[in-house]
Amino acid sequence: MSVLPDESRSLPPPNIVNHNSLLFGGIGWAAVVLNNVGYHRPALGSGVHRQILGLSIGWFIGYYATRRENYYYACRDRALFQYIKHHPEDFQLKEKKKLGEVLDPFHPVR
Repeated sequence: MSVLPDESRSLPPPNIVNHNSLLFGGIGWAAVVLNNVGYHRPALGSGVHRQILGLSIGWFIGYYATRRENYYYACRDRALFQYIKHHPEDFQLKEKKKLGEVLDPFHPVR
């Protein structure tokens, strides 16, 4: 995994509880539970310390995946807004139409 550049530090940190943390934490916990099942141990009752460790490692990976995701989208947004700023002729506002001008006339058939 590549290290994020220093300009990513200007972004606000993501929440501790986010979708990637929940997802990867659940995957880490499930991996330990499935390992318990594979070795014919009680699934939830044995190796609780390993379950907590798997959850913690997955949570950590999910948090940093969210940081990377936020940095990627910030770079993409910056590039798109810069393009829009330098090419305003491609992004002119269209005149607003009323809904009646857009739709065809309605003639009910009974």
